[in-house]
Amino acid sequence: MKHIPKKKMTNKKVIIIAGHYGSGKTNLAVNLALRLSEFGKCTIADLDIVNLYFRTSDSKELLKKSGITLLSSDYSNSTLDIPSLTFGIDGALTNEGSLIIDVGGDDVGAYALGRFADKLSDYEMLYVFNRCRYLTKEPHEAVELLNEIETACGLKFTAVVNNTNLGDETTPQIVTDSFEFAKEVSRLSFLPLKFTCVKRGLLPIKHEDIFQMDIIKNFI
Repeated sequence: MKHIPKKKMTNKKVIIIAGHYGSGKTNLAVNLALRLSEFGKCTIADLDIVNLYFRTSDSKELLKKSGITLLSSDYSNSTLDIPSLTFGIDGALTNEGSLIIDVGGDDVGAYALGRFADKLSDYEMLYVFNRCRYLTKEPHEAVELLNEIETACGLKFTAVVNNTNLGDETTPQIVTDSFEFAKEVSRLSFLPLKFTCVKRGLLPIKHEDIFQMDIIKNFI
């Protein structure tokens, strides 16, 4: 197998990233934005207004330096400026370039996405899972959470993403041991496995379904 070459990775206008708390979806969202910005304009919308820990807006300086527009809430743990976020996302949907939407964890965070469901058509929605996290240690648990998120937001996932890791303690073995787990999640969910996320340089061998990422901020 070969490493994913330097390419845009999707032709969809909108890429939605959702998953369990601690799955690493926000780090994936930032890395995807950095990749897509190499091919044109990119906007990233931080809908993770319920998580006080690692949010897309924490990377605003890095995104700004890369020419990426950030839409985010100034009121974490509230919905006070959802109207302004709505206006910003409406604009991003009609403007040139890609739009990445980083959704809050689990079904609770997915409710905020629901208000945009009727406006989204040309989209890719990725379900991010981490085998090492609580509530997604078994394939069927990961799929149950996937179904809950779909119900909450009214949108269907189009693919799954394996982001199994233990933060700084991640070893190549932890990642390779997750490959069969990822295949089972794909089988049970009837969705394709988009790729497996790996910290850049961690695996010495090359895989065609590996997306090498930089760790923007350490977390598990």
